[in-house]
Amino acid sequence: MSDLPATPATQASNVSPSFPPSGASLRKERGAIAAQACDTCRSRKQRCDEQRPKCGTCQKFKLECNYREPQPTKKDKTLVEILDRIKNLEGKIDSLSLRGTFASPNTVHTPLQPTTLAPIATHSAAPGILGPPLPASAFHLHGVSSASGGGEDHYKYVSSVHQMLAWPAIQQLLASAQAKTPSFDLSAVERDRLGLQNRTSQGLPTTTTFTSLRQGSAVNVHTSAPAPAPITVASLNWDTMQRLSKAYFGSFNLLYPILDRHSFVSGIMPSVFNEGFSQSIASTIAFLVFALGEIALSGSDGLPLHAYNGRPSGVKGGSKDRPPGLDLFNEARRRMGFNLTECSLENVQIFALASMYYGTSFYPMDLWRMATSASLACQALITSNPSELSSPRADLIRRVFWHCSIMETCLNLEFGFPLTGLEKMETIVGLPDFSGPFSDEDYISNQESHFQEYFASQIVLRRLLVGFHGAMGQGTAIPPSLTTILSPFGPSSTGTGINYLTIRQHALQFEQWRGMLPAQLRWQEESPGAFPNASSSTMYSPSIYSPSSTPISPSLPSSHARGGSNGGSGGGGGGPSAASPLMFTTDLDAVPMRYPYSLDIQVAVLRSRYYYAKYLVHRPFLYKALHFPDAMTHDDAVGAAECLKASLKWPIAMSPTCTRKRLVPCLFFFTQNLFGILVVLHLSTTVPILRRIRTTLCGESFEMDARETVGLYLDWLRDLKPVDAAAGWQWDVARSIYGMEE
Repeated sequence: MSDLPATPATQASNVSPSFPPSGASLRKERGAIAAQACDTCRSRKQRCDEQRPKCGTCQKFKLECNYREPQPTKKDKTLVEILDRIKNLEGKIDSLSLRGTFASPNTVHTPLQPTTLAPIATHSAAPGILGPPLPASAFHLHGVSSASGGGEDHYKYVSSVHQMLAWPAIQQLLASAQAKTPSFDLSAVERDRLGLQNRTSQGLPTTTTFTSLRQGSAVNVHTSAPAPAPITVASLNWDTMQRLSKAYFGSFNLLYPILDRHSFVSGIMPSVFNEGFSQSIASTIAFLVFALGEIALSGSDGLPLHAYNGRPSGVKGGSKDRPPGLDLFNEARRRMGFNLTECSLENVQIFALASMYYGTSFYPMDLWRMATSASLACQALITSNPSELSSPRADLIRRVFWHCSIMETCLNLEFGFPLTGLEKMETIVGLPDFSGPFSDEDYISNQESHFQEYFASQIVLRRLLVGFHGAMGQGTAIPPSLTTILSPFGPSSTGTGINYLTIRQHALQFEQWRGMLPAQLRWQEESPGAFPNASSSTMYSPSIYSPSSTPISPSLPSSHARGGSNGGSGGGGGGPSAASPLMFTTDLDAVPMRYPYSLDIQVAVLRSRYYYAKYLVHRPFLYKALHFPDAMTHDDAVGAAECLKASLKWPIAMSPTCTRKRLVPCLFFFTQNLFGILVVLHLSTTVPILRRIRTTLCGESFEMDARETVGLYLDWLRDLKPVDAAAGWQWDVARSIYGMEE
């Protein structure tokens, strides 16, 4: 700490991003874009240091220091309009006349012509358009009738992969795989659905010594240089703090925008540097930020943990048992207990940051515990001090609130973990609009990555998904503003009363959501690998990115700036031409493209969650096809086809995103669903009715896309199995089904 700069606080407040795009220096000359100068400095027309509660000038002259409420910029107003437009979909969809939009299930059937099968997006409601029941499949299940007696629709909704594995058709598939592969234990699938039994008594190491992590122990397919030494408390000089904080705010805080960069770099970081680390909540947050910063650096450019056929793993940095930043994270863990019961925003942030770290280290149960603690702390903050929602930090509280809500939804839908009641406060809290103080760095990063719009769009998508889940659990169509999510493992999730109209209504909502995204986020549905807003793709041309000065954000390789056939069309044909720019590729051996500000991860997560929602909403049709083939109608077949198409080529599994798995939010959530899709795609090749749907309704490019998808998802499981216990048993199941060698 002998290299303390003369004015660390001043330097910290002017931190520039690690990897600004070309032209960023021109923007920076303008000064603070969204500076909140006090009235005194504003009247004197001088720069305000923005210190709270009094700036330096007012302290010096002993004047009253007043800050005006921040006025929304044009950018802010645009975001508010986007939120309002997308949110209004809920009311518009609910007001649709179902009788005028959908055909009656009792419509008289007319002959089905395969050449005239229309995709679901253009389904006509005219009477008589439905075809007759499809021919009975030779695929019959013991104890399951294929007749359509009693007028039942035979749809069944389940939200989790584990529940889907209990379907009779899939149990039959797993039993046949067990017979072919004696080493595969079918009972383990039911006994250990999360693959956690061998980790329940273990946790992250608490020791701060790194003697067990030998230099060079990690696999490095590019060089024989030893692995870099982990960062310890003793090595936290000012330059290291700046480097780690820039890495965190240039990656994780764009994916989970729960911290204020300006407050951290101008307040917390200089404080802990000048005064040393104490047991305070500021020191705890600092250690968590530094630990995640090391994750961001190592997870992007660290040594891969292993390799497969010469291809480096997408899990980088640290080792299986000692992830990057562990020493710093342990320092934060030692201090968390001192602030355990505070009703403050910082308390919520601590738990949320800790849950992120556990997620990057493949500890889903620990992530759940910390995420639950964050949700409970958020409720305590709002309940005990509701005036905070009208304070200058109100928008930051809203961002933290919705981050917790998104995490709860993922955990509840996929694993049945109980809700904390946070969802009941949605109407009280409201939506974030990013109207608070804004640093230059965040302004630039938002101009390039649009992280605000991505976060806001995920909030709305989550609300629609909650509405669908509630409707399926209740068995009746209810407004998507529903705030109570039933546990997917509860008795109401049996599928009783679910019908085609209910499913189709919610499918339309997701289609409307995608269609109303901002132009810079939008993409062609059949092209999940294309750049956003392909019509004006010059926004994402490699030429606008300057060469990086840090390993976090190198420039885009020109040889991969424009795609070939990989990563293009994702569903029913109509993908981009060979000259169209592609953001994601299925070629995992190619040098991965790199984007500043984790743009590829933001894009991949939003699109993959959309395709997940489409896949989930149409999965009841798949159940009917597997178990009641004689009762299938034309609409059912189209719905099953939509389910299959929505499962293809999720960008999260494509390059470059899959090469930085430690940075992917809710990694375990995607791993579970990629595994479930592998099971579904295999059934679509062996069950006659699904094979017919696949060949007649899914489009000309489906077969090629499905082969690429299977390769991508298998590689995902293979890559994670050495470090993730859940991925380990999923790989065993998938390997048995597809007849692969170890």
